Amino acid sequence: MSASVDEPDLVEREPPPPPRRRVRWGWIVFTLVVTAMVILAILFRWDWLRGPLARYLSGRLHRPVEITGHLHVHPWSWTPEATVSGVVIGNAPWAGKTPLASLPRFTIKAKILPLVFHGQLILPFVEADQPRVDLLRDLNGRENWATPRKGPAKPLKLPPIGHLIIRDGDLRYVDEVRKLVFAGTVSSSEEAAGSGRGVFVMDGQGTLNKEPFVAHVRGGALIHVDPNRPYDFQASLKAGPTQARLEGHIDHPFNFAAVSGRGEISGPDLARLYAVTGIAFPDTPPYRLTAGFGRRQQVYALRRIQGRVGGSDLEGALTVDDSTGRMDVTGALSSHRMRMADLVAVVGGSAKHARASELSPLQQAQAAKMKAEHSLLPDVPIHLDRLRSMDADATYSATLVDAGHFPMRDFRMRVRLDHGLLTVDPLSVDISQGRLAGMIRLDGRHAVPVSAIDLRLSNAQLAPLIKAKGPNPPVQASLWARARLEGAGASVRTAAAHANGSVTVVIPSGKLRKLIGNLINFNLDRTAFLLITKNKSDTPIHCAVMDFQARQGVLTIDRGVMDTGEAQITGTGDLSLRDETLDLRFSAKPKKFSIIRLNAPITVKGRLDAPKPGVDIVHAIPQAAGAVALGVVAAPLVAILPFVGPGLAHNADCQALVGAAEAPRGPMRTARH
Repeated sequence: MSASVDEPDLVEREPPPPPRRRVRWGWIVFTLVVTAMVILAILFRWDWLRGPLARYLSGRLHRPVEITGHLHVHPWSWTPEATVSGVVIGNAPWAGKTPLASLPRFTIKAKILPLVFHGQLILPFVEADQPRVDLLRDLNGRENWATPRKGPAKPLKLPPIGHLIIRDGDLRYVDEVRKLVFAGTVSSSEEAAGSGRGVFVMDGQGTLNKEPFVAHVRGGALIHVDPNRPYDFQASLKAGPTQARLEGHIDHPFNFAAVSGRGEISGPDLARLYAVTGIAFPDTPPYRLTAGFGRRQQVYALRRIQGRVGGSDLEGALTVDDSTGRMDVTGALSSHRMRMADLVAVVGGSAKHARASELSPLQQAQAAKMKAEHSLLPDVPIHLDRLRSMDADATYSATLVDAGHFPMRDFRMRVRLDHGLLTVDPLSVDISQGRLAGMIRLDGRHAVPVSAIDLRLSNAQLAPLIKAKGPNPPVQASLWARARLEGAGASVRTAAAHANGSVTVVIPSGKLRKLIGNLINFNLDRTAFLLITKNKSDTPIHCAVMDFQARQGVLTIDRGVMDTGEAQITGTGDLSLRDETLDLRFSAKPKKFSIIRLNAPITVKGRLDAPKPGVDIVHAIPQAAGAVALGVVAAPLVAILPFVGPGLAHNADCQALVGAAEAPRGPMRTARH
C-alpha cells in the first residue's frame, strides 16, 4: 500500500511569539547588561591595571617601572583624567641603583576627540608633585635616559600642554665627560608672589670643571599655553668666570627642536666653552660676544656674531650640524682689525708686552712660564680628545693686522678639521708689500700628533721692517723665504724640537749702507773715513742666501753667502729649536783694498730670545782670508732659488753670482775711496 502524496504533516508547529514579547526580552537583556556594567563599575578597582600599565611603560621606556600607589581614573568625559601615585622608573643597569625618576603623585588629562580622529595627543592639564629626576652621562658617553635607537638622538618633543603645574621638583645631572655636576629645583605655579601671573622657574647650582656653576631659567605662565604661539623664556648661566644670558622662545611649545633667540656671553677663554657646548674652540684671550641663536632639529645656528676677542673685533656666523651624531661646525668669521697677539694665543703663545688683563688665566701662567724659561716656543699641550670629537670647515679673515711696527694686512685662512686631522690651508697675509702664504697641518689621529708647515714669504721689503732714523733706511732689499718643517710632539715646543726639513732665506738684490758693510768686513780705515765724512752712500747687494737644513730640531747652515759691492760674507753654524739657542759665525772676504783690516769672524750666540753678537778675536791673527770659496756656496743656488720662489733662479743679481762662481777668478782689484 502506498502513502498519499498530499498527506498532511502530523507534527504541529509552535506559533512565533508576539511582538510585545520580543521587546520585553530585549529590555530584559539590556537591563542585565547595564546592571552588570554598573555592578562592574562599582566593584571594579583601577588598581588592578597597575601591573599591566607598569609592564607597558617598561616596554616603552626600556627601563623597569613600578607603580606602588593608587590609580584613579575618571573616564566619563571628553577629557578623561587619571591620577597615579608612587611611580618609580628604574635606571640603566650600568648607572647604579638610584632610580632614573620618581613621581610621588602625577595627574594628567587628555582630549579624546583629537586622539581618536587625528592621532594627536593634547594634554589640557598636567600636575606633578615633588618629581625627582637623576640624569647621568658616564665617561663612555652612555646616557641613562637614552633608549635604544638607530641614528642620533632626537630633540625632546613633548605633546602640547595647556596647563602645567610642578611643585617642588628636583633635578640632578652628572656629566662625567664634561665634568659637570648640577642640582636644581623646578617649579611652576599659576601665580607667582607679587607678579600677578604664573611663571616657570628652574634654579640650580653645582660645579663645572671643579668651578662653581649656577643656572637660573625663567619662563612665562604655563597656563593656557597655545602650541601655535611661541613660549618665551630667559636664562642666565655662570660657570666660574664665564657668564651667559639668553632670551628666546620655543616656537611650538613644547617642541624643543625649534628654539630661537639672542644671547650674550663673556669669559676669559673660549676654550672653556667645550665643557658646556662640546665644541672645541681654540684658546683665546678674554672675550665678550653677542649672537642670535636658533635650533632646527639637530642643526644649531649662531647668526650676527658681534663682539671682541682680546684686542680684536669679531663678527660672522657659525652653524653646528649634529644630525649624524658627530658635530660638524661650518661658518665664516672676520675682523676689521685683528691683533696678532690674539692669534698667537691660539697656539699657546704669549705676546711679549701683553698686559695681564689681555690674557686668560691659562695664558698668564704660560707667559710667566715662558719668561722664566727664556723660551719663545709655547708648550701648551694639544687637546687630542677635542680634535677628534668633531669636524669643522670655517674661514677667518682680517682687513688690518696690528703687529707692532710690522705692517701687515689682508689676513686670510681656512680651517678644516676631519676626525683629528687639522689643516689650515690656505693661509696668507700681506707683509710690507710682500706676502706670506702656505699651509699648516696637525695630524692628531695618532697617539703622538705630527705637525707640518710649508710657508713662503715673497717680495717682502726690509726697509719698512727696520726701525731707522731719517728718510734713508740702512737696508733696502726684498726678502724671500721658505720654511718646510715637520715634527712629532704634543705641543709646539716638542714638535719643533723634533723638526726635520729646511728653511731658506734669499735676498735677490738690494742696497746696504756702506758703513754697515765695512763694519761687517772690519775695514777699519774705510769705516773711520765714512764716519768722519758722514757718508751715507750705499753698496749693492748682489745676492744673499741662507739655507738651513733641519734634523731633529737643529737647523744647520748648509749654504750661506751674502755678496755685496764691498765683500762676500759667508755664514756657518747652528740654530737649535731643542734648547732655543743659536751659534752662528759670519766671515767676510773683502773686494776692495783696505790698509787696516781685522780678519775676525762675527759671531751671534746665546738664546733665541736674547742673542748676543760678538767677535771671534782668536781668528783675527794671522791676517788671512777666512771666507769659503765663492763657487762652493753659489753653485747650488740654481737648485735652491726655485724652491723658495718661482722666478728667483732667473733673477739678474743672483744669476750673476752664480756666473761669477763659475768664471775664473783674477787678482783682487784695489779700489779708491
